Parts: sequence; C-alpha cells; structure tokens
Amino acid sequence: MKSLHIATLLSLALISLTDAIASGSHTGDHGHDTMIGKPGKAAQVSRTIKIDMNDNMRFTPANLQAKQGETIRFLISNSGKLKHEFVLGTEQELGQHYELMKKHPEMEHSDPNMISLAAGQSGEVLWQFSKAGQIDFACLQAGHYEAGMKGKVQVHTSKAPSTSKAQPHQH
Repeated sequence: MKSLHIATLLSLALISLTDAIASGSHTGDHGHDTMIGKPGKAAQVSRTIKIDMNDNMRFTPANLQAKQGETIRFLISNSGKLKHEFVLGTEQELGQHYELMKKHPEMEHSDPNMISLAAGQSGEVLWQFSKAGQIDFACLQAGHYEAGMKGKVQVHTSKAPSTSKAQPHQH
C-alpha cells in the first residue's frame, strides 16, 4: 500500500512538471548558461546570421560556425506555409522536448533560445555561446524533427593557440 502511495505521488509530480513544461509557462534557465550558452544582449551582438525555415523541412543554412563568447543575432524567417520553429539546445534536450511536443502539439514557447513562427513571419533570437563544442537547433513541430529539420552550430574556442599572437578585439 505504501509503495502504491509513493508511486501515485511520483506520478502526480511528473504530471505537474510535464504540464508546466507543456503549457509554456515554465521558467528558469533550463541549464542554458552551462550547456549551450545564455540569452544574448543586443549591445553585445557581434554579427547577424539569417536563417530560413521552409516546408521542405530544412533550415538554410543548416551548418553554422561561432566563436566561444560570441553573441549572434539569428534573424529567422519562415518562408513556408506551415508553422515552424527554431530551438537551440543539445541533441538530448531537443529530443526530449520533441517527445513532449508530439504529446502537446499546441505547446507555446517563450524561452529565449527559441522562436515559433507562423507562415510568412520572421523574428530573432539573440544568443551568446559561452562554451566551445557543438550546439544543435531544430524545429520541434510534430513530424518536422523526424523529417530532418535540424542544424548545428560548431562553437570554436575563443582561446588563441599559444604559438600565435592574440588579435586585438574589434567592434
């Protein structure tokens, strides 16, 4: 009986967490500061990258380069007739979020690492890449992720090799 009670409490806690995430009302950094970076500030943007989303279930371009510490303004446009979204995350985070999206397809997003756009709309995501490595992005609308609507940002270390001279910071 006691194990049934504990299982019920755990189930209720999981449902509450799932509902909070699904409703789009969840807050917090979800590890963005440690895993993939943090929301960027407009005053720190070093460059702008335009990305198109389309009904061929592709991002153009889909492979990007960034430097550790760099803040990028992603200008995202949806040239298709379907709703699409751009979500930055680790492959694991994106996969988990996609499973939730399949269960709750009307989930609304308001996190700074993502944007949902109706057909013909455009918007932006400002992001600072604080760690070197690979960061993924994807459209998590039902069926889109599985169809290959994914991309990658390769974030290169900002440290200059010891054999080269450091270049002065340019604005």
